[in-house]
Amino acid sequence: MRVAHPTRASLAIVDGAPLLELTDVKVSYGGIKALKGISLRVLPGEIVAMIGANGAGKTTTLKSIMGLLPLAGGAVKLAGRSLAEDSTEKRVAEGISLAPEGRAIFPTLTVLENLELGAYLHRDARAMKETLEDVTRLFPRLGERMKQEGGTLSGGEQQMLAIGRALMARPRLLLLDEPSLGIAPKLVQQIFRAIAEIARSGVTILLVEQNTRIALATSQRAYVLRTGEIALEGDAKELASNPEIQAAYLGG
Repeated sequence: MRVAHPTRASLAIVDGAPLLELTDVKVSYGGIKALKGISLRVLPGEIVAMIGANGAGKTTTLKSIMGLLPLAGGAVKLAGRSLAEDSTEKRVAEGISLAPEGRAIFPTLTVLENLELGAYLHRDARAMKETLEDVTRLFPRLGERMKQEGGTLSGGEQQMLAIGRALMARPRLLLLDEPSLGIAPKLVQQIFRAIAEIARSGVTILLVEQNTRIALATSQRAYVLRTGEIALEGDAKELASNPEIQAAYLGG
C-alpha cells in the first residue's frame, strides 16, 4: 500500500512519539456519558486493538477521532498536533481513514465507484490508479467485481470493499470498526491476513473488534474498554493470557 505523506511540517513525527494520542477524551449523548476519560496512544506502524462488550465505547472512540462526534472534554492529537479545530474532511486529508461498523458501502454504486469515492480528496489520477492497483492486489475479489454493484457482494466482500475504500485515501492511520462482524469464518481469516499486510506496508492501525481472540492475535498492544473507561491495557499476548480476559472474552 502507498501511505499518505502529508507535507505539513506540523505533522512530522518525532522518533518514539505516538502517531495518535487521546488524552482524557470525554463524549456525552444527552445526559449519558459514553466516554468518561479515554487516554490511549498508538505508535507509528503498530496495530493496536480496542476490545470490550457492546456499549463499552469502542465505536464512540473511533467516531471522536474522526471528528464525527463533539468532545465534551479532552484532546485528540495526530503526530503531536491537536485536531480540535479540524473537520472530518480535514482529518481525512491529514491521513486518517475509517472503515465503519456495518461497512456503509453504497449498494447501488459499482465496486469501482465505491473505491473512487474513497479517493475523492486526491486530484492526482496517477496516484489514484496506483492505489487502486494496491487495493486489488490486496483484495483480488474486488478486482474481479469492479463493475458489480456493491449491494450484490457477499458480506465478506463488502467488508473488503469498505477497507479498500478507506485505503483509497492513502491513510497513515486506518481505523477499523468490527471488520469480522457478520462474516463467514473463512473470509474473516482472509481479511485479517490483509490487515496484517496493510500494517507491514507502514499504515498504522487502530482496530475495534468483537472477536477478541483474533484481535489479540493480530495486534501488538490492546486496550480493554468497560462502560466508557479503559479497564486494562498492555501487550496483546499478555492480555490474551490474563485470566480476567480469558473468562470475560475468550470463553476460558
